[in-house]
Amino acid sequence: MKNKIFSLALIIITAVSCNTAKKTSESTDGSTSSLADKESIIQEKWTLIELEGQKITNNNKNAIYFTLNPDRNSINGFAGCNTFFGDYTLEENNRIRFSKLATTRMACPENMIDESEILKVFELADNYTVNDNLLMLNVGRRSPLAVFKKSEPEVTGKYWKLKTLEGREIEMSENQEREAYFILDVKDNMIKGFAGCNTFNGTYTLEDGNRINFSQMATTMKACADVAVNESEFLKVFELANNYTIQDDVLSLNVGRRAPLAVFEAVYFD
Repeated sequence: MKNKIFSLALIIITAVSCNTAKKTSESTDGSTSSLADKESIIQEKWTLIELEGQKITNNNKNAIYFTLNPDRNSINGFAGCNTFFGDYTLEENNRIRFSKLATTRMACPENMIDESEILKVFELADNYTVNDNLLMLNVGRRSPLAVFKKSEPEVTGKYWKLKTLEGREIEMSENQEREAYFILDVKDNMIKGFAGCNTFNGTYTLEDGNRINFSQMATTMKACADVAVNESEFLKVFELANNYTIQDDVLSLNVGRRAPLAVFEAVYFD
């Protein structure tokens, strides 16, 4: 009789242990998935493509978008005419909350989308889902309030002029041919630029979360007189950088979360 009771107890303990292990595994998998989704939505430009089930047609100039900035958990965006900004919080299980958003007060054309409808999305949303390059903001389990598409990185195809190097302001020397700069060519993932005396080129890769890596960097070998930029120090930036941030037309190349290695400004030519 004692043996039967012992065997029954052992079966129960084993079943409970297996069930607990299964729940722990499911919980861990869910937390990992939630963390991955969280990492995938910050520091990205999300452009509106659908609002309450209605497709939205955008042009580059008036595209409605927002970006989540992790430094201060801030959100900033464009509602079609006015810009908006505020704070956000991310929690487990893809929960998200936005503070009351502040906006600029420009007078907008009557034929534009009702901006209050855009802002209402952020007021109501309490969770999100990610599917490849699409982000859905939802309330409860109903259909998405809005669908956003991840925008192509704006770091490519621009002329980036060097402004600061390791925190020091950089100005051209009188004998310098032109300012230090670089351009990322999206066609063949090539970087080309000028380091103050020598030109350089190489390849780059962009990944989610504003990650960037440079490789196969090569330079010309001209003997240089005194120039404002220490070329080896400048080129070291591309060796070390593994992520970038963009605010308006200012680009920072960074390694980890430390202060920027170098800061660049976009220059546009007619």
